[in-house]
Amino acid sequence: MRRFNLRSGPLERESDRSDFRWRATRVGDFLGGQRIGATVYELPENERVWPYHFHHGVEEWLLVVEGEPAVRTPAGERRLSPGDLVCFPAGAAGAHTVRGPGRILLISANREPSISVYPDSDKLGTRPGSGADEDTLNFLRGDAVDYWEGE
Repeated sequence: MRRFNLRSGPLERESDRSDFRWRATRVGDFLGGQRIGATVYELPENERVWPYHFHHGVEEWLLVVEGEPAVRTPAGERRLSPGDLVCFPAGAAGAHTVRGPGRILLISANREPSISVYPDSDKLGTRPGSGADEDTLNFLRGDAVDYWEGE
């Protein structure tokens, strides 16, 4: 049995992209999970994990481990506290982003494939999974073509 401490476990990955700085560990992988994914993120003040988005086909949950991060949803932005648990359902009602400071656990149904939608930038992202990296793509909606184009 493997275990991971959400408050003090090591954070092995990091992003230094402006406005999206964080440190993280894929806890689901560490524990050997296959059907449920989970990642611990540590966010500095005002840094976000990802752009505002939602998924078709994937539900996510957010647990605040430490700090008081802000979560933005279609209902607006609000501060969270340690112990708060929030569900982001699949589809537009589950749109979200999280802004630090804090340490959070993001739990996700490991469902493949899925589509990510980014309302602020009007993009769509394909997420086929299973090693199909060449088909993990992002598109502006304005670049869409007719179904029969190119046939």
